[in-house]
Amino acid sequence: MTCASCAARVEKKLNRMDGVTATVNYATEKARVTFDEADVTVADLIATVEATGYTAREPEPPAPAHPEPGEPGRPGGPPAEADELRPLRQRLFTAVALAVPVVAMAMVPALQFEYWQWLSLTLAAPVVTYAAWPFHRAALTNARHGAATMDTLVSVGVSAAFAWSLWALFLGTAGEPGMTHGFELTITRTDGAGNIYLEAAAGVTAFILAGRYFEARSKRRAGAALRALMELGAKDVTVLRDGGERRIRVEELTVGDRVLVRPGEKIATDGVVVEGSSAVDASMLTGESVPVEVGPGDAVTGATLNAGGRLVVEATRVGADTQLARMAKLVEDAQNGKAAAQRLADRISAVFVPVVIALAFATLGFWLGNDAGLTAAFTAAVAVLIIACPCALGLATPTALMVGTGRGAQLGILIKGPEVLETTRRVDTVVLDKTGTVTTGQMTLLAVHTAEGVDTAELLRLAGALENASEHPVARAVATGAAERLGSTAAELPTPEGFEAVPGLGVQGVVDGHAVVVGREKLLREWAIELPAELAAARAEAEAAGRTAIAVAWDGEPRAVLEVADAVKPTSREAVTRLRALGLTPILLTGDNETVARSVAAEVGVTEVIAEVMPEDKVDVVRRLRSEGRSVAMVGDGVNDAAALAEADLGLAMGTGTDAAIEAGDLTLVRGDLRVAADAIRLSRRTLNTIRGNLFWAFAYNVAALPLAATGLLSPMIAGGAMAFSSVFVVGNSLRLRRFQPTT
Repeated sequence: MTCASCAARVEKKLNRMDGVTATVNYATEKARVTFDEADVTVADLIATVEATGYTAREPEPPAPAHPEPGEPGRPGGPPAEADELRPLRQRLFTAVALAVPVVAMAMVPALQFEYWQWLSLTLAAPVVTYAAWPFHRAALTNARHGAATMDTLVSVGVSAAFAWSLWALFLGTAGEPGMTHGFELTITRTDGAGNIYLEAAAGVTAFILAGRYFEARSKRRAGAALRALMELGAKDVTVLRDGGERRIRVEELTVGDRVLVRPGEKIATDGVVVEGSSAVDASMLTGESVPVEVGPGDAVTGATLNAGGRLVVEATRVGADTQLARMAKLVEDAQNGKAAAQRLADRISAVFVPVVIALAFATLGFWLGNDAGLTAAFTAAVAVLIIACPCALGLATPTALMVGTGRGAQLGILIKGPEVLETTRRVDTVVLDKTGTVTTGQMTLLAVHTAEGVDTAELLRLAGALENASEHPVARAVATGAAERLGSTAAELPTPEGFEAVPGLGVQGVVDGHAVVVGREKLLREWAIELPAELAAARAEAEAAGRTAIAVAWDGEPRAVLEVADAVKPTSREAVTRLRALGLTPILLTGDNETVARSVAAEVGVTEVIAEVMPEDKVDVVRRLRSEGRSVAMVGDGVNDAAALAEADLGLAMGTGTDAAIEAGDLTLVRGDLRVAADAIRLSRRTLNTIRGNLFWAFAYNVAALPLAATGLLSPMIAGGAMAFSSVFVVGNSLRLRRFQPTT
């Protein structure tokens, strides 16, 4: 395909097949086709494309990790991109080298020596034949199928200018020695037999080839983020099999394989650490710069970097099921979609070429009928053909989508499709699920209140050791929090003796010779222990804030009150501020009681709270808000959020959450940082604005340029330069999205 109208023709033909729904994207050069395999085969689809005058093939499988030396794109062979652009670059260099002197002689009378016109013909002929051959070939192919595209416009315009020049040189007076003519931008009445248009034929070819070349290079750059994402993964992997180590290709991995990851190596696939501990750098996948400490039982993601010690990872997902592969699929699907505005542009492009050809004939007839002379009429008609290329319209949306979604993937933001962009502009309310979104989703030791004379380190050691023997979430929070504050791990805490869990109340046992009790105040009372006034006040204050208060005593004396709660993420308050700055009204939604919800809302700066909502009722809340005329975005991470995410106008799924939530969301945030939600909406809006800007300039360009060409105020050569510039401008404007930065 060479222009947007090509894509529109292929799409139209495919959609005429029974049971086929197709979207053809000019920028990505791909067709996304849904069809019933019982009625249609892939061979039928390819045959339809070929019958339309184009070629098609199924996507190639991923390149092998060990390619044969010398293959294109392989070690020792030329890069695939260089192979693709080389013929175009050769034609461009030929056209520029030969067209420059032709244009110079035509524009500068001082250079017009006695037989300059014949030298111009000698130089221009290879440009019009060899360099412009892709346009002529495409035009002939389209003509055989009864169609016309942008190549038709260029081929007809260049051929007409060259044919006119040949007639004037061999049959007219333009070939006589000493012939000269000036370079005019306006309509003049002259003898057509004494004028040549070789500079227009050669210059237009050079300009349009330059536009095609830079457009092709820019499209490669626009898709670079997706290619980089797909290349992030490890190519080879060391597995532990049959009591030894084996190096295999990552494609040969199976679920359950144990993978050895040495320091500095990439983790090959999603899995769970079974041996070792290390810091894992996930910045290339999530954009998060701080390495995460992992140990046995922790989940790790493929394509992340082992920055510390030796790890043994058991593979839980391989191949297309890994997070990296799913991210790449989401990005590619988004890039192949079309926004509503682009679908309108495609419909216009499909009828644009025939209309332009008719307008060119009308322009020719009008000026001939007004006695402007054949030369002026011909110049205006050729300029109309050249200036009207709809390429910029075809590139407006896909290039911005490619760059925007690719940049989003680099920042850990996955945009599912162009329709999502339209929604982000309208959203005015954002519903935040509390657990796992605003908060960490895990019970955390938040505060320690000790009685007078009690050593905090001793308290944490004894209470942490006793709670470490329990599997209760609150006990795990105390044990983990105590170990962190002591600078150790839970495994290093003392082992209690005579441990006993009292259902609903707490735990008791002996630690280092001390009889320790940790739990509700009622459990202490059973041991005839009463909290002093200052600890009782701390307990009451904690419970008023919606936190769980745990009393600690040993050797018959009350020692402390610990506060445990689902901790608010440290970035949540800043995230709420950023969402407000985007014009969104935040609402906190939770199944927790009103007291807990109000406490969390106050901490992050949210004033509107909907609490004590059952999971199945979250959908009803979203529906009610929409019925009030609000456009609702929903941010969530759990299975119980999936339906609400799907119901909302815009669903933002935290990538740290469940697969169900991620599938239901329109935007996936790979990191569990709520600030990324604000960045995702900013990026989506920026991408949409870029698309709108591209379409405006593409439409404005044609609306303004066609009348100028039809009135004879543009020479064909300047028209060709302007047409090429319009496409390059649209792609260049889209590439500015690569500079999008998250708010710091």
